[in-house]
Amino acid sequence: MARFFLPPDAWGGSPALTGDEARHLSQVLRGKAGERITVFDGRGRRAPATVLGVSKDRIPLELGEQVTRRQTGPAIILAQAIPKGKNMDFIVQKAVELGVTAIQPLVTGNTVVQPGDGKSEKWRRVALEACKQCGQDTLPEIAEPLPFDRWMGPPSNDGDLRIIASLADGSRPLKDVLHENTAPTSVTYLVGPEGDFTPQETRTAMDHGYLPVSLGRIVLRVETATLCGLAVLRYEFP
Repeated sequence: MARFFLPPDAWGGSPALTGDEARHLSQVLRGKAGERITVFDGRGRRAPATVLGVSKDRIPLELGEQVTRRQTGPAIILAQAIPKGKNMDFIVQKAVELGVTAIQPLVTGNTVVQPGDGKSEKWRRVALEACKQCGQDTLPEIAEPLPFDRWMGPPSNDGDLRIIASLADGSRPLKDVLHENTAPTSVTYLVGPEGDFTPQETRTAMDHGYLPVSLGRIVLRVETATLCGLAVLRYEFP
């Protein structure tokens, strides 16, 4: 069944698809009354639904049994320096498929792209489409881009695991770090831009509790490093 996003505040009373979701069903898919679809709220809840009527701007629904999928592993936060071209779109799409909880776009010393207005909204649309396509019921939060120094928060708390993909000397294999931290409550994965973080940014991250990790002997492209690390995290913390 086709999947549609139904915001959490629309599940009570008279649930209905509106806006882009209504237009997609009515104009693109040519949906009809009586058709069965699946809706999800972006917070882990889904339900089958029956279309009661079709119009361009509003499609009333009758919801079936609701199921909520609880998070079983640690929250995974991707802190991503914005890469060149359309690679950020690709990273957002694949990060959703790998179950990240949140994405923080970053502008660093070696970042080439300076994000303009509307970029975060575009990435949120990419994330929503990825959720619809891959069956993910939890929509990750995508924050507004921030300069690296403004985003860097306080030192980590107990239960937080912070790792930074790094080419610097002294970086340890990711698998070794994860085997020493088997039950974190959250994992923040920090990935730099083309050219890596500056030495000062790496030092700042380490001062804030980030552990430098290596992804192997081969130097990976930004998007490859991001997805490699996320895939390992998803394997370790399913």
